[in-house]
Amino acid sequence: MRHNRAAKSAVDAGLANSNACRKLVLAASTGGHLSELARLAPQLRASDDSLWITFDTDQSRSLLAGRRTMFVPYIAPRDFKGVFGAYSQIRKILRNSGETFDEAVSTGAALALAALPAARSVQIPARYIESVCRTDGPSLTGNLLAASRIAALRTQHQSWATGRWKFDGNVLGSYCAVDRPPLSRPLKLFVTLGTIQPYRFDSMIDAVIGTGLADGDTVWQVGATDRSDLPGTVVSTMRDAQFESAIRDSDVVITHSGVGTIIRALECGKSPVVVARRKHRDEHVDDHQSQIAKWISESGLAVSVESEHLSRDDIHRAHMKKIEQTDW
Repeated sequence: MRHNRAAKSAVDAGLANSNACRKLVLAASTGGHLSELARLAPQLRASDDSLWITFDTDQSRSLLAGRRTMFVPYIAPRDFKGVFGAYSQIRKILRNSGETFDEAVSTGAALALAALPAARSVQIPARYIESVCRTDGPSLTGNLLAASRIAALRTQHQSWATGRWKFDGNVLGSYCAVDRPPLSRPLKLFVTLGTIQPYRFDSMIDAVIGTGLADGDTVWQVGATDRSDLPGTVVSTMRDAQFESAIRDSDVVITHSGVGTIIRALECGKSPVVVARRKHRDEHVDDHQSQIAKWISESGLAVSVESEHLSRDDIHRAHMKKIEQTDW
């Protein structure tokens, strides 16, 4: 217990000087978790020599270009053997580096279970920030870290901040939606299913096709859902710059309920159509995507719909909202 209290005191002391840059270990799985952490980095006052730990993907290489980066093998959801392998690799690097880090911070997912214990094993204070997509309570990763008592715990939703889970802001809290007039021409769609392996999302593709709005100008980023029956441009993955360009060039973004894509769409001024993956269709490990879909729809920033109910009206309604951003 003295060890854990000392770590917490070190974290609090490091936060006391609000102007000082801090040398951090920043660890997150690719996708939304990494996008959240990248957006939080300035608020965490991460220095240029902070060390980023993630998986080797087009997204991570683009998003972290020019930053110190350590790649570890991909850890699938609930792959505890992979977690232990990454823990050993990260611990060895941190122990042998001879460097001093102010704190290790992670937004999940499974990589947090490797990186934060590895950091604590070499006396680096640790903090876990639960993903904004967890609107009702902590994830499995969050619960395991809470039980271990090795990290300070943060939630991005005040509604379930209690006990050791402290509310410390929300990465989506600086956006607002304003009305804009409809277009008189056909809408150009960007449909993105994310990159999580090995989960397909055919129900969302079928729903978009069913609206009759997909055409030769539609761009599809399909991840594991390889299809040969789609009009327009179809790719499995995109580099970060290509992904942003596809968002900006579109009239409407239709996306799985992944935080990374939602953040990018909002940053580009788009109110997305958000479709949650469902466990009963083997589209994800659980139904957590429905939490952020419901929250962001109620906030007025997006249109949330189940894949079987997606309509032309949903897509047109999303287009008639423009997203603006304030400082946060």
